[in-house]
Amino acid sequence: MWPEIIRLSKEGGLDVIETYVFWNNHEPERGQYYFEGRFDLVKFVKTVQEAGLLVHLRIGPYACAEWNYGGFPMWLHFLPGIQFRTNNAIFKLMKEERLFASQGGPIILAQVENEYGNVESSYGQPGELYVQWAAKTAVSLNTTVPWVMCAQGDAPDPIINTCNGFYCDQFTPNSPSKPKMWTENYSGWFLSFGYPIPYRPVEDLAFSVARFFEYGGTFQNYYMYFGGTNFGRTAGGPLVATSYDYDAPIDEYGFIRQPKWGHLRDLHKAIKLCEEYLISSDPTLEKLGRKSSNSCAAFLANFDSISDARVTFKGNEYFLPAWSVSILPDCKNVVFNTAKVPE
Repeated sequence: MWPEIIRLSKEGGLDVIETYVFWNNHEPERGQYYFEGRFDLVKFVKTVQEAGLLVHLRIGPYACAEWNYGGFPMWLHFLPGIQFRTNNAIFKLMKEERLFASQGGPIILAQVENEYGNVESSYGQPGELYVQWAAKTAVSLNTTVPWVMCAQGDAPDPIINTCNGFYCDQFTPNSPSKPKMWTENYSGWFLSFGYPIPYRPVEDLAFSVARFFEYGGTFQNYYMYFGGTNFGRTAGGPLVATSYDYDAPIDEYGFIRQPKWGHLRDLHKAIKLCEEYLISSDPTLEKLGRKSSNSCAAFLANFDSISDARVTFKGNEYFLPAWSVSILPDCKNVVFNTAKVPE
């Protein structure tokens, strides 16, 4: 299914495929490694590269992802004196295959750990020391691509701390030298037995993306864009179902989910029309009615969740539905509004 899923992702306007690495599948028994079939990580990365897309590799070792044991091999549990959340050697495999960007490969980002900041305080000083150790270890591997830690406000330089959540437009990295990145924008949520099927309206999802780039965002990833299925006993967490559909733009069975897939595709096209301005300078936030440059791109936002608005910008009047962002690649013509979903 990989080539088809990747093709639909590219047609939907994605540039990068982000994937976890599940240690428990790659080392099911201590010292015995497995990279065959659907766990052929090298083949997956190369398939993404063949499609002309890039890769963000979330190496772990902890993945969470509602995955059994968070991605740790069960045999770790029985090692005397074991301390969880240590390093593994996935990066060596990627390096040997010359898959990092500096080697001509598609991998442009790597992630060490996963949302450790959510539990760090319970470990006290050892937790702080672990963050420092994980960062130092990652940098020492000399992958030559940037490393990130998601939901890790104390990520030490040069590790980039990133945001996970439903809205990250107000997120600020812990250093002005670090780009504003969003590693998990939830397209829905995971399914649990006894709970309603998760659903997130595409209008809200598109609004969150547009607001993020309006406020200087540089990288945004959907979690999930294709949800799929956690077969057998791989699903982990309290009452988590095997379905990992996540109300994603590509559904559990590999089919596009409309109108979510199409509306986001159009959003991506609109944002890319603004690329020249988005990459050349930081955004300027200003009240409407003030004089601004004629050479620009603009995001007009109405973050009132109830009332529509009419505004004047550069001498022209615009209608902004409640909770919406209009994108004007030339500061004049609206090419996309997040709340206007095609029938």
